Amino acid sequence: MPQFVEKSAKTVREAIDLALAELNASEDSVEIEVLEEGTKGIFGLIGSKLARVKVTLKETSGEKAKKFLLDIFSKMKVSADVLVEEDEDTILLKIQGDDIGIIIGRRGETLDSLQYLTSLVVNKSKEGYKRLVIDIENYRQKREETLVKLANRLADRVIKYKKNITLEPMNPYERRVIHSSLQNHKYVQTYSVGEEPNRKVIIALK
Repeated sequence: MPQFVEKSAKTVREAIDLALAELNASEDSVEIEVLEEGTKGIFGLIGSKLARVKVTLKETSGEKAKKFLLDIFSKMKVSADVLVEEDEDTILLKIQGDDIGIIIGRRGETLDSLQYLTSLVVNKSKEGYKRLVIDIENYRQKREETLVKLANRLADRVIKYKKNITLEPMNPYERRVIHSSLQNHKYVQTYSVGEEPNRKVIIALK
């Protein structure tokens, strides 16, 4: 549930400022509801009434993404927690828990699908675009390191045997890792062929 506070003061403005200070928030990151306008009363004393406001923190994109994922995990009967790291441009969601290999799937396919769906939810009807990354126990870093080693090993084979090598079908993220790891190679080049989801990378002599 969004965090909120109710504050009273002589004026609506003062009550809002008190609430913002307590929430440590800026005015554009909250929703403000005026509960009582407040009155000065006779001579500014008799019958005076304080202004009262309810100030609620807006749900951040990261919180929306976390809520979406936890709902999916509940339906999958997977016990997991989601840690959110968010800045102006990027949301990083780190998933922690026991027996969460099912969330990764074969070669990260389930993880990629979850990332795609969550990104759609976060960026729906929203001005600007936030890049969203979901990671589990540093899976993406480990997978990237594995792919870079594979690319360099296969590049050596292409040079040695002077014959192109076609890799197994990969998702866009994995193909991008292969391409970038060999883009400045002196003797080989890479390109992709085929249609999704069977698009493959070919490593060839220059």
